[in-house]
Amino acid sequence: MCGITGFATGTHLSSDDTRTLQRMTEALVHRGPDADGTWSDAEAGVAFGHRRLSIVDLSKAGAQPMHDASGRYVITYNGEIYNFPALRKDLEAVGVTFRGHSDTEVLIEACAHWGTEATLKRLNGIFAFGLWDRQQRSLTLARDHIGIKPLYWAKTGSTLLFASELKAMHAHPQFNTAINRDAVAAFMRFNYIPQPHSIYQDAHKLPPGCYLTCDLSGGVPSEPVIKTYWDGLETAEQAAADPFTGSPEEAVEQLSDLLHDAIGQQMVSDVPLGAFLSGGIDSSTVVALMQAQSSQPVRTFSIGFSEEGFNEAHHAAEVAKHLGTDHTELYLSSRDALDVVPHLADMYDEPFADSSQIPTYLVSKLAREHVTVSLSGDGGDELFAGYNRYVWGRTLWRTIRTLPLPMRRLVSRSVRGLSPARWNQLMSPIPDRIKPGNPGDALYKLASVVELDGPGAIYRRLVSNWMSPEDVVQQSTEPPGLLWDETMRERFKEPISRMQATDLMTYLPDDILTKVDRASMATSLEARVPLLDPRLIEFAWRLPLNMKLRDGQSKWALRQVLYRHVPRSLIDRPKMGFGVPVGDWLRGPLRDWAEHLLDEKRLREQGLFDPTIVRTHWEDHLSGRRNWHYMMWSVLMMEAWLDRWDAK
Repeated sequence: MCGITGFATGTHLSSDDTRTLQRMTEALVHRGPDADGTWSDAEAGVAFGHRRLSIVDLSKAGAQPMHDASGRYVITYNGEIYNFPALRKDLEAVGVTFRGHSDTEVLIEACAHWGTEATLKRLNGIFAFGLWDRQQRSLTLARDHIGIKPLYWAKTGSTLLFASELKAMHAHPQFNTAINRDAVAAFMRFNYIPQPHSIYQDAHKLPPGCYLTCDLSGGVPSEPVIKTYWDGLETAEQAAADPFTGSPEEAVEQLSDLLHDAIGQQMVSDVPLGAFLSGGIDSSTVVALMQAQSSQPVRTFSIGFSEEGFNEAHHAAEVAKHLGTDHTELYLSSRDALDVVPHLADMYDEPFADSSQIPTYLVSKLAREHVTVSLSGDGGDELFAGYNRYVWGRTLWRTIRTLPLPMRRLVSRSVRGLSPARWNQLMSPIPDRIKPGNPGDALYKLASVVELDGPGAIYRRLVSNWMSPEDVVQQSTEPPGLLWDETMRERFKEPISRMQATDLMTYLPDDILTKVDRASMATSLEARVPLLDPRLIEFAWRLPLNMKLRDGQSKWALRQVLYRHVPRSLIDRPKMGFGVPVGDWLRGPLRDWAEHLLDEKRLREQGLFDPTIVRTHWEDHLSGRRNWHYMMWSVLMMEAWLDRWDAK
């Protein structure tokens, strides 16, 4: 995997511009420690930078930025094109010759021969790239179908900037670091900043499945035009409208074949390769099908914690033993995890508050000691209805919708008549094995859901962190249309399908895939996600819901594939998140760190957050009256980010 960056000004480049390009490129050294490269067209005012993590074709023939054979096109590219051998054969059949064996060369020659949009529609891979057409004097930026690889862009004055990460754009003197308060409001709701927004007013994420073009034929860069070449919602809608009509057994067989092929394609590497293994359905399926195609034990990696409620390492070890993988596990102390916290703002370089970012980094760091590429099981929950909220949301709505809204509101007010602490006291005689960890908070959350008026509102509540982010982020307006608009209701009749489709377009690229990319790249590890092969996405959406949710279990079809390789007894257990005990840490070893960031005087001087609201929640959390660790973590990640990047 690699890091890319560049800029286009339309004016003649100076020696200062050359130095700026070098600084932008160096900012991405963690994404590509093996080599660096820069290229510029001084007359056109275009410059590309590249940091290389060598995976396929380790020779200089794979170096970037790269020209096509004609010299018309130049590319800086981050990613892996899994079907590049087939594309290469197609190109050779029409007379295209190649100098090396890299997928980069296949990509640029494909763009030169077929055109960029036609090429994008033929690609199966993970990628982001910048492409300069010297003849047309146009710049194209493109990002993969589902958003596995990141790509930011910004138009500041007459300069267009782009980069894999914002830290590279910081190195350009024209980059505007004014904060987008509306994006902060969205961050407080979701724990991530949803695309196309970024933390900065002038910077944007290129949406998944899109490409951007900017014309420089008139001198200065034109206003960028963004087009879609692959639409996830449209793909899901069309696939759902053409449902799989075979038997369940035939569906499992076809799914097995697709998984086998997708995972086999992603095992191609000229450097050591392994996989993350949590012991859950998704990662175990990936590892099982890797091992089925490997003549040697597959390298697998997992981490464990002493806190039992957060530890899956023993499950992973049992799966690894059964499959015969070469398994490495590392048990970490809370100190190991806490040591990561000060570095999070550097890794993510815009606020990000999914606390599983910590164990994801630690398992990436462990894997990087042994391999350069690691496959993960991300995407299975979104495609095969694995999240608990899908079932909870539908079941809850079916339960409460027969009750009149005034009655539901009365129930909600009655529950909130007692404090969560008092409810905890009243429920203390109930055995721990049949009650939630903090029953008072659970009741309060249920009370807030009971009075809602439909499955869309319930879903929004279940995925929301701060329920009224505009109250806590001063002078902000939360961006509209981020969740569950009316078009979703028209596209998908089943509420669970609407939840899945919304997650596919928002939570998956902006939280899950962002987390995996930044955590793995911080250790110079390439992470691949075979369950998000476009063919698998389409097939999963063709499966009727009863082939995903059946007999009280999620991911039915995926489980049947896995059961061919791993006994049910090693797999069938309640779903466990990949988390850490942030709530306890904030009351203990992280308290001083948090107190500094949440100092009332500091908050008032910054003028971003309402200090009264923040301090009230913080004091409630410290006292144990409420468990506000999710909400406080988002504030703390924002404050830590402000400390690191000194944004205005």
